[in-house]
Amino acid sequence: MGGFFGAVAKQDVITDVFFGTDYHSHLGTRRGGMAAVDSEIGLQREIHNIENSPFRTKFEHIADEMQGNAAIGIISDYDPQPLLIRSNLGTYALAVIGVINNSEKLIEQYLYFSGGHFNSMTGGNVNNTELVAALINQKSSFTDGIRFAQKQIEGTCSVLILTQQGTIIAARDKVGRLPIILGKADEGYCVSFESFVLDKLGFEMERELGPGEIAEISAEEVKVLAPAQKKKRICSFLWSYYGYPTSTYEGVNVEMMRYRNGMIMAQHDKAAGNAENVDYVGGVPDSGTPHAIGYANESTLPFARAFIKYTPTWSRSFMPTKQAERNRVAKMKQIPVHDLIQNKNLLFVDDSIVRGTQLRETVEFLYENGAASVHMRSACPPIMFGCKYLNFSRSTSDMDLIARKVIMELEGEEGFKYIEQYSDGETERGKALRRCICEKLHLASLEFQSLQGITQAIGIDECDLCTYCWNGKE
Repeated sequence: MGGFFGAVAKQDVITDVFFGTDYHSHLGTRRGGMAAVDSEIGLQREIHNIENSPFRTKFEHIADEMQGNAAIGIISDYDPQPLLIRSNLGTYALAVIGVINNSEKLIEQYLYFSGGHFNSMTGGNVNNTELVAALINQKSSFTDGIRFAQKQIEGTCSVLILTQQGTIIAARDKVGRLPIILGKADEGYCVSFESFVLDKLGFEMERELGPGEIAEISAEEVKVLAPAQKKKRICSFLWSYYGYPTSTYEGVNVEMMRYRNGMIMAQHDKAAGNAENVDYVGGVPDSGTPHAIGYANESTLPFARAFIKYTPTWSRSFMPTKQAERNRVAKMKQIPVHDLIQNKNLLFVDDSIVRGTQLRETVEFLYENGAASVHMRSACPPIMFGCKYLNFSRSTSDMDLIARKVIMELEGEEGFKYIEQYSDGETERGKALRRCICEKLHLASLEFQSLQGITQAIGIDECDLCTYCWNGKE
């Protein structure tokens, strides 16, 4: 994934952008960067590797090293950024979040007609931020260039540009899968992925940029360079998984959505008579916990934390990036509370079930510590398609997904014609999917939130939500 923050004011903004960017650390773990512009120094930029040390540690002296009344910062899971670019549009700093699925094709096209070149990173890869710059620079204005880049890119691309003139150009991706929130203070403006950052830094929320909207921000005003588009597909996983609990997107708070989501799952279980002998309800921490609180409140079953994540040295859920290492770290984090596990029938709510690897290890860990039975609820429907719009849940193959694997085992490729039935726990195929996953993960019972249920919990029209990973609909 990734997240960014920028600010423009009548005074120095380095400290604000430092803290604003740091508040996005839950969205990435590989690279952190900041860029600023000062009337005397010009553009400045720093990038650090944050795989083994958090953004705050690497940038704690940034106020002594950088100055300016306009600055941007980004946390990224992939490419180093922001980049400083000199082109026909002038010199500027560029930061991008999203994913480019057709990068190789775009690179080849650019090299063919331009005779230009790209810096090559390890393995011959090209920094996608540099690719976006190459696309933008093909037009005679930032507005036309951003629109051109977003049209050419298959995937998602939201952009922050810091100009040499001391303004920030913010562009939300063309269908608004990711948020960009505009804040206002007495001395200037800010833009942020996460809304809660505004309040912490003394900004009031002005509004959210619309899908495809491009705005230029100075200390005095916000100028719309391109209006919002009508089509919206904001990512549903913002609320169920990776959005920060205190943030609000499209007027819907993340934590409140998760409570509602858990409540709806509990109502379904009560109506179906499921998991009636449960002693405690808990969340698979951290993002599953508020869903579990909603479930416990509605079911009147006691909520308990049967195990706690050890966070002083493993604080970031996205670290490390290699799956095998992540599985090991996930297991190392889990510290049991034996009195809440031994001989207890436990029901847990997880934000999602993707590959099932970490969940299997969690269930084994609970049984090893004396659990009588483990029931599981997923706060979203079965994931049937690897995300092709954002890189937080990307898979090298759809067959990495446990739901897909089970369908293949049950019916072969013929089964993929009936994905809708497999998603629905009321159908025979849906029941078979759940039984098979229970056997694989040693669960006493398993249920998934329905698409209707999660849409109801979010409270936004389904046509405005991206639900591709669940139903394959664009």
